[in-house]
Amino acid sequence: MNATDTFVAHRNLLFTVAYEMLGSAADAEDVLQETWLRWADVDPAGVRDERAYLVRITTRLALNRLRTMKRRKEAYVGPWLPEPLLTTPDVAENVELAESVSMALMLVLETLAPTERAVFVLREVFDFGYDEIADAVGKTPAAVRQIAHRARRHVDARRPRETVSARETRAVLASFQRALESRDLQGLLDVLAPDVVMLSDGGGIKQAVPRPITGAGRLARLVLGGLAKNEAALTTEPTVVNGNPGLTLRLDGELDGVMAVRVEAGRITGVYYVRNPEKLTRVESETPLTLR
Repeated sequence: MNATDTFVAHRNLLFTVAYEMLGSAADAEDVLQETWLRWADVDPAGVRDERAYLVRITTRLALNRLRTMKRRKEAYVGPWLPEPLLTTPDVAENVELAESVSMALMLVLETLAPTERAVFVLREVFDFGYDEIADAVGKTPAAVRQIAHRARRHVDARRPRETVSARETRAVLASFQRALESRDLQGLLDVLAPDVVMLSDGGGIKQAVPRPITGAGRLARLVLGGLAKNEAALTTEPTVVNGNPGLTLRLDGELDGVMAVRVEAGRITGVYYVRNPEKLTRVESETPLTLR
């Protein structure tokens, strides 16, 4: 294959790597553009493993961008949530991939240092060897092993305690959707865990709660109070957000935001609502992701 064909063949993988490292589709696309420019200057005759070589370029560029993004996030208005993606059906069918790009896990990855995140993603999600990862992050294989162990322990302590099937999540979301549309306080209380946490991302462009909201009663009253003040008609539609069941919310037919949830023991323990219009460009058409 020529350089273009090789890049296109691995593009979905490279995008997935960059997105899982950055949590931003827009930044992942920028990284892929830079990856292509560098790959176009490479003599393919000297490349033994094209896939590994391309992932190495993408990882290095994503690491550089991740460090600069830290300053942007520190200046961000309100909570920062990953950019939601409308994903293809095969992503939801791949349990490992769906969990790795879920909003809940992506938020856990935000708590890792840049190199830790890169190592975790390459090792735990994409199953790259320590030697390959060492080349990508500029560390020794021994150092990468230590970083991988530390990152895995950190993530395991914060990730959801159980794997919930898409069917169960859809059922819980359907109950939440009915309660929301009928403005049923008790219905919301029944489906929300007592210690549920909601994060809302408006980016300073759209109104959103400036800090996490904790507690079923507080969250239910806040949501219903907001709906009571808004004269626009609310409609909700089931969708697939980052490989997992979610909801699209519209006010008078206009897209207002996308909601992802974390479900444990039959109740919602996390609500992630993205309203920032700059982060909603990938929810109308499907984005293909892959681990291979």
